[in-house]
Amino acid sequence: MTDKRTELSDLGEFALIEHLTQDFQTRHPETLLGIGDDAAVIAIGNELCQVVTTDLLSEGVHFDLTYMPLKHLGYKAVAINVSDICAMNAIPKQITVALAVSNRFSVEALEELYAGMKAACADYNVDLIGGDTTSSQSGLVISITALGTAPKDQICYRSGAKEYDLLVVSGDLGGAYMGLQVLEREKDVFKANPNIQPDLDGHDYILQRQLKPQARLDVVKILKELGVKPTSMIDISDGLASEILHICKASKVGCHLYDEKMPIDAKTSMVAIDFNLDPSMCALNGGEDYELLFTIDQKDVALIQSNPNFSIIGHITNLAEGTYYIDKSGSAITLRAQGWKHFD
Repeated sequence: MTDKRTELSDLGEFALIEHLTQDFQTRHPETLLGIGDDAAVIAIGNELCQVVTTDLLSEGVHFDLTYMPLKHLGYKAVAINVSDICAMNAIPKQITVALAVSNRFSVEALEELYAGMKAACADYNVDLIGGDTTSSQSGLVISITALGTAPKDQICYRSGAKEYDLLVVSGDLGGAYMGLQVLEREKDVFKANPNIQPDLDGHDYILQRQLKPQARLDVVKILKELGVKPTSMIDISDGLASEILHICKASKVGCHLYDEKMPIDAKTSMVAIDFNLDPSMCALNGGEDYELLFTIDQKDVALIQSNPNFSIIGHITNLAEGTYYIDKSGSAITLRAQGWKHFD
């Protein structure tokens, strides 16, 4: 220890992890990948791998129980961990659940939470195999560890993108962020006047994107059926821009991302405009969409471009060319991550 004090916000989440773990070394040959991707990768024999990931959800930071039903929270907690397994091109198999909970929660409340987890386990064909429970003096904290498997030659890392690969994303983007904006707006209205009922009509899609996101296990299966193995892959939790930059950093490449190619649902666009927000910026930086972002070799273009689940949104360039967002006018703007930042 020294007298020097460095604020956590000076580093941010990912730089902090790198800083704290930079001197750790792997000691076992089975550990194929430790820190630095969506999940760790452990060899099981010569052909199979196990992937392991952990995510933490803390009340007041990751969720607000003013508008987040406990059943939805339980489902979401499982889904976002399953999403990390999918981002490795693996199939989820098991989860463990650890809870820190204060005495303001009843047994019935926790039953609701676990009902959501049970529903997610059923949807993703996952087994709940253990965990831990302890008391908390600061509300509810949920930590889930997910485990999955994949053949060793099918694992996808963030570090495999190469020049001329195409950037592809599943689904559409920005909906979860706009769902959050609607919920926060109605929360503020309620706080000002508890007699006013929330106005959520017509917002079902974006509210579900926020409250009950779906891990794209179907994408992993579709890619397998198509015979396409992505050269790199990541899930979109912190915003499209952030995730593209993670791939570029890990793969030591640059990119061009095209505004006009980004898939944004019409409802998301309409609500964004109502909030005086640019729909493209919501898609770039909103986060919590839990879609899969991946790169493919050009030989697989024909298999991907006609599939309604996917949008080709850009391409990978040489590292020296930089990372750029090409706006609707054709101007190249340096791509920056402006989404969620821990410790700020």
